[in-house]
Amino acid sequence: QVQLVDSGGGLVQAGGSLRLSCAASGRTFSRYAMGWFRQAPGKEREFVAAISWSGGNTDYADSVKGRFTISRDNAKNAVYLQMNSLKPEDTAAYYCAADSTPFRGRVSSRLYEYNYWGQGTQVTVSS
Repeated sequence: QVQLVDSGGGLVQAGGSLRLSCAASGRTFSRYAMGWFRQAPGKEREFVAAISWSGGNTDYADSVKGRFTISRDNAKNAVYLQMNSLKPEDTAAYYCAADSTPFRGRVSSRLYEYNYWGQGTQVTVSS
C-alpha cells in the first residue's frame, strides 16, 4: 500500500511563495513519476505539474509555468512544489499523486494515470 502525505499549504498574500512537500512510502518511490494536482471549490481537479521517475523531465500547466517548480529527492522519497508569485486564482486544495506505471517513458498530465493520492493541503492566496 502506497501512502502519500501532503504538507506545506497555508494562507499567503498575492505575490508570495509557498513550498509544498509530499512524503511517500510503501513502494520503490524512484521508479514512478509524480504529479501535483489542485481542486478549487466547485471545480474539477486539474493538473498542475509532473516530474518523471528520474527527475529529468517535467511538465507544467500553462497557468503556472514560470511561477511553479516541481522537484523530487529520491533519497528522501519526497516530491516538492515551489510556488512563487502566487495569485488568488491559485487558491485550491493541492494533491500530490503517484503514477500507476513504473518507469513511464513520458510525464503525464492525465489524472487517470495516477493511482495513489495524498490527502491534500489547502493553499489560500489573498488579494
